[in-house]
Amino acid sequence: MERHLDILKKQEEILRFKRFDNESAFELGCFMMKRAKELSLQVALSIRSADGAVLFQYLCNDATALNDNWLRRKTNTVIMMGASSLRGTYNLEGNGESIEDNGLSKEDYALCGGGFPVRLEGMDHVIGAVCCSNMYHIADHEFVVDRLREYLNRPEAPSYPYTLP
Repeated sequence: MERHLDILKKQEEILRFKRFDNESAFELGCFMMKRAKELSLQVALSIRSADGAVLFQYLCNDATALNDNWLRRKTNTVIMMGASSLRGTYNLEGNGESIEDNGLSKEDYALCGGGFPVRLEGMDHVIGAVCCSNMYHIADHEFVVDRLREYLNRPEAPSYPYTLP
């Protein structure tokens, strides 16, 4: 588990933006949507600011309101925990805690992968979240990381030990 947490922390340290605003969120979202189509992946994508404003959203034809809810919950988890939703999940589980133990509800937070924090280089606070839904939650996480690795041109960001089909 510690090895997995180290990989997730390293991803978050490396995959940071020089600048991030509404325009860059739109560009990133379009890039991610295009790559999902090229890979024949049916995904739902959302990029939101730390205050929850939707900066970009795409729902594939197979997506439903459930995917939209998962995206919202994953965003909330990233913002609240200041970490990817997968790392936040492992941190809580490693401490034997649940969402409810922390005064949060399952209706508003999700313990699963697929949400990744947006941070600027040289800054520690989370300014937004990039989220994916509609695949296995670790595949959602790696889809986001793989696209950020490409978009930010940061090939040194490690992969989580899961491979997309």
